[in-house]
Amino acid sequence: MDVTRAVTASDPPQDAPGGASVDLLWLPLGAGGHFVRRNGRVFEAVAAGIARRPRYDLYHSALDVHLDGVATVIEMTPVPDGGGARRGVVAEGPVGARWAGRLRLFRYEVRRWPGGCIPDADEAVGPPRRLTRQRARAARVLDLVPRVPTPVWGRDELGTGEMWNSNSLISWLIVGAELDIDGARPPRGGRAPGWDAGIAVARRGAAGRLGRDGA
Repeated sequence: MDVTRAVTASDPPQDAPGGASVDLLWLPLGAGGHFVRRNGRVFEAVAAGIARRPRYDLYHSALDVHLDGVATVIEMTPVPDGGGARRGVVAEGPVGARWAGRLRLFRYEVRRWPGGCIPDADEAVGPPRRLTRQRARAARVLDLVPRVPTPVWGRDELGTGEMWNSNSLISWLIVGAELDIDGARPPRGGRAPGWDAGIAVARRGAAGRLGRDGA
């Protein structure tokens, strides 16, 4: 499959009877949590200093998929407890180091949560960005979620030149479902660490290469 072709406004609508859409939300990093926000600012200050560039606002992304009357939230988050089934968890991965993933504190989860919610959605910057209204594209996004690679969060195990994190999941899905990645960039004046890693992995067809099989 050629995952680089983008959906354009000229594509014919193929809405399902119950409606179909994929919306992208951009949330300020650490929305709803002062600790994460403060540490994000420190991280960006250090990164900007090393690269000798201006500082940017940092963002975390999530998807809201509507298909046949069901709204499904797609997001990567820390693992809060052992009740992943309630949150539609389809995959987990280690944080910081592979060995550390034995402990829940150092694992992340990938959610495909029908009827779920994005806790900080009210802090999103601007309205959700509509990526498609085509049923086949929305279904493709949902089908791809369990197949996302699960390398170590915060490291570059896949050799993209950028760490893997929650933004990598979202950009990987957008490219894999052949949606318009160029129109899904972070808000002006901001950046999303990990975003380009997901794009690179999807485009080279590396899905699962360093995922649950550990290859």
